[in-house]
Amino acid sequence: MRIAIDARMYGNKQCTGIGTYVKEMTESLFALDQKNEYLLFMRETEINDPDYAQNHQNVRKIPIKSSWYSYQEQIKLPFEFLREKFDLIHFPHFNSPLFMPRKSVCTIHDITPLFFPGHKMKSKFRRFAHKLIFQNTIHRAAKVIAISEATRNDIIKHFHKDQNEIKVIYEGVDESFAKTENNGIINLVKNKYNLPDKFLFYVGVWREHKNLAALVKGFEILKEKYGYSGHLVIAGRSDLHDTKVKDLIKKSKYRQFIKTPGYIENAYLPTLYSLTELFVLPSFIEGFGLITLEAQFCGAPVLASDIPVSHEILTDSAGFFDPNSPADLATKAWQILTNANLKQSLITKGYLNKQKFSWQNCAKETLQTYQEILHI
Repeated sequence: MRIAIDARMYGNKQCTGIGTYVKEMTESLFALDQKNEYLLFMRETEINDPDYAQNHQNVRKIPIKSSWYSYQEQIKLPFEFLREKFDLIHFPHFNSPLFMPRKSVCTIHDITPLFFPGHKMKSKFRRFAHKLIFQNTIHRAAKVIAISEATRNDIIKHFHKDQNEIKVIYEGVDESFAKTENNGIINLVKNKYNLPDKFLFYVGVWREHKNLAALVKGFEILKEKYGYSGHLVIAGRSDLHDTKVKDLIKKSKYRQFIKTPGYIENAYLPTLYSLTELFVLPSFIEGFGLITLEAQFCGAPVLASDIPVSHEILTDSAGFFDPNSPADLATKAWQILTNANLKQSLITKGYLNKQKFSWQNCAKETLQTYQEILHI
């Protein structure tokens, strides 16, 4: 069979979680399956990446000009796809063309845009079009892949998709995420990002649903009430259209203890995870929370917001706090930081999650989904 994959969002630098999913799932898929033919529709800027899908005879990269979340995506992109013949197309996100007369499977990571639409969705027309595309992608798909039971339940509740047409396939963690023991690399990374000896850590996008304001306020309480002597490192690209968090940091009496190094290259992330005293994910909503597993695999204890997906993925391997309460964040963080037995227990249980999540399993179950749809 010939399978097309919309890989325009390939790469973690531009599209964070979705870009990572495209890269890791497909690389494992191509290693697993040399029988079927794959067509990768990619942006022209990424298509010549020498480290991606170069040594597979059954994989062909096809350049695409239409960018995501654009009018071109609806008007021009279908014709760019239909120049090629394929039996099935996999959309790794909800943003597929309304007109696409081929069998499809889509991966839904979360339904965050319905609740936190962002600056691009301020107009009623854009919000309507956004929801229409989301709904069309889900209902047209022969099968929907949800990356967690929490996301599956949200799809059923808000889009009324038949539960038998939704398959939960967990994401994995790249094998490069392991505890850094090499002092040379540790010193290099500490110097590169001017890292303190003790710090709490967050990495990811700076969007509203990530609830970074609560993280900053919780850190202030840690300093004020509990006398925490460390720093807070908030990594990732800030949102140019939302300055609330940046303003909050600037006005903080503890701003000299808050570092914002920006985008962190994947090669250096394991070392930051390895060095942190505590990794914190304060989100109001998540589809999976991959970064919490990355942190755990590098030996970091994790504190996550008390939302359904956190309990599903992390079970008892993390601490949990009310995302609406910076005070609760501070209290739970202090408990972990000052209780050596609790901290070590979370680290040990976090390592055990390696047995449950892998990109190889994700690729295997994704291939099975293709076969089910095409009755192979």
